[in-house]
Amino acid sequence: MPLANGWTIVLMDDEADIRDVMTLTLQDSGYRVLTAADGQSGVGLCEQVNPQIVITDIRMPGMDGMRVLQVLKERLPDIEVIVATAFGEMDLAIRALQLDASDFITKPIGDSALFLALSRAQQRYTSRKQIKDYTRLLEIENARTSQELAATIAFQKNLIESSMDGILGCNETGKVMIFNKAMERLLGYSKKDALDHLSLDQIFPPDERIRFNSVLSSEAYGGKNRLFLHETNLLSNTENRIPVQISAAVLMEEETISGLVCFVRDLRELRRLEQEMSDQARILHQDKMMSLGRLAASVVHEINNPLAGILNYICLMRRIMDRGPLVADQQDKFKLHLELVESETRRCAQIVSGLLTFSRKSPPSFTLVQAEDLINRCMLLSQHKIQLSRISITVFIPPSLPPVLGDFNQLQQCLINLLFNAMDAMPDGGTLDISAGEDLSKKEIFIQVKDSGPGIAPSDLPHIFEPFYTTKNEGYGVGLGLSTVYGIMERHHGSVQVESQIGKGTTFFLKLPVKGEVA
Repeated sequence: MPLANGWTIVLMDDEADIRDVMTLTLQDSGYRVLTAADGQSGVGLCEQVNPQIVITDIRMPGMDGMRVLQVLKERLPDIEVIVATAFGEMDLAIRALQLDASDFITKPIGDSALFLALSRAQQRYTSRKQIKDYTRLLEIENARTSQELAATIAFQKNLIESSMDGILGCNETGKVMIFNKAMERLLGYSKKDALDHLSLDQIFPPDERIRFNSVLSSEAYGGKNRLFLHETNLLSNTENRIPVQISAAVLMEEETISGLVCFVRDLRELRRLEQEMSDQARILHQDKMMSLGRLAASVVHEINNPLAGILNYICLMRRIMDRGPLVADQQDKFKLHLELVESETRRCAQIVSGLLTFSRKSPPSFTLVQAEDLINRCMLLSQHKIQLSRISITVFIPPSLPPVLGDFNQLQQCLINLLFNAMDAMPDGGTLDISAGEDLSKKEIFIQVKDSGPGIAPSDLPHIFEPFYTTKNEGYGVGLGLSTVYGIMERHHGSVQVESQIGKGTTFFLKLPVKGEVA
């Protein structure tokens, strides 16, 4: 736990419960904590008290956490900003780090992650303050004696060596003259092997060296001979490409180039987070395809019935036409047959449209979703499978339920997963109850799926939302369904809950907020 004496934190979050709990935790550790319910008032509070550290939620009404980060870095650049993100927001976390956030932590926030982020922020704040103090000292005073000069050089060397980012300095020919510890860790070269031996041409891949020279000399990336947050690759001592972010400046003496200084940030952890986010999307789609396969057989039967009816009615209409011109009663019968053909054709089109929408791999699209529409769509796709399973089903949806903000396709995936699990739990038939309702005190709606199956063992209940954990027999599932449901509900700031008793069935609840921003 970091030492907290003398440290002031401004905490920004639109949820009062989170502010209260985190305030107590931080105050117990010795921090002075001030809070704000939105970004606008939070920035104003920072301008009044000038804290060392800010902890801000990404998603807030009005000015969100990303805008707070940008404004603070413009107006109060010395403040270290820690952003808090929800499940699946790794793209926003990466963007925040690129905008010079100190760190990010995910909700729900654990004490260990919180204090680790605070420790890093304090270290960055202290290092930057030392550098700023040192710069101010050089502007005010000139070293007057050799002893003062030696102390200044030693201090400068210590600052360079203590930097968490790599610092690389070269002379006018590109030979490495400064190579701090962070660069040693990044590239694997020792200082002895690097100084006066390495050159920029050895550190950059040839193609990246050409691109680096081009952007450094242009006006578009911070000004001529200056470069800000340029992403490229460097070569390690084992010839491996390492993704990095470089800020650089050409050093001039009397209008002559005397060298180059580069500040290098390791991007491998950011790339790992990007890959993790990609893997999450892949698993989400993989689970959807598994559900789609199970739906396909059911939909084939569901479409065959209306198609058979359509063919029969067409044959009847042809026979009527073969008898000659239509008399009045034949016209009425012909019109009735046409209406039935139209009705059955629309039914087939709705089923196919629903199946295509469900199968489509697309980025999240948050709109207003009605629980009734969601349940009706899932019932349309699952109805024949339920009938084949000899399951008696009841559906209750009260009128005038408020809509929720969500991705219809992902919420449909959640509900179909729960329906399939309920059917799998009742291979010999049973009852399935689906209902929806509203909890006014919590400002949320819920969708309930209740089966009469054998129930879930108490030893399995704590693990059912873990990836690849399954209680089904081999060949009947790989344990992705419920973990996917859990992730989607977290993404929607909702929750999935379960109640189960052996021999008395299982009930799952999907709970979604009626109001509030969604990531």
